[in-house]
Amino acid sequence: MLSERMEQALNEQIKWEFYSAYLYLSMASYFESLSLEGFASWMKAQAVEECMHAMKFYHFVNERGGRVRLQAIEQPPTDWESPLAVLEFGLKHEREVTEKINRLVELAQEEKDHATYIFLQWFVTEQVEEEDSFGSLVEKMKLVADAPGGIFMIDRELAQRRIDFTSLATETNA
Repeated sequence: MLSERMEQALNEQIKWEFYSAYLYLSMASYFESLSLEGFASWMKAQAVEECMHAMKFYHFVNERGGRVRLQAIEQPPTDWESPLAVLEFGLKHEREVTEKINRLVELAQEEKDHATYIFLQWFVTEQVEEEDSFGSLVEKMKLVADAPGGIFMIDRELAQRRIDFTSLATETNA
């Protein structure tokens, strides 16, 4: 059974994960407006992944006898100065998510909630990957800053990431 504090914190994280999906869809829309379809596709895949994260929390709260209480989601930004600015914003956002996950881990330890602590370890590991993905893209964009054609090479590379809709149902039930 979840403590009231833990349940509230996990519900806040569900909101944050759905906000992340909104943010990445907004970024995808920005990239589509620039005809950078690879960047847009990558961001859409990120958005789907964030929805899956939210659903992992959703299922966990219910499995632990808690109650999911959905909250209002703030409107994300819609415009940026450049593709690099979008990716830098995304990296900053992922670092904020990492902080939130770390605070959840600390709360689980305080509450002596071992099941939640173990559950959160997957997210701790996932955040290392998320920060690395955005960080790598930021560095690539900085490298091609003086080579305008470089952004199109990165766009083509990012277009290779596809959303596997067939695995979504099984992953969200995991």
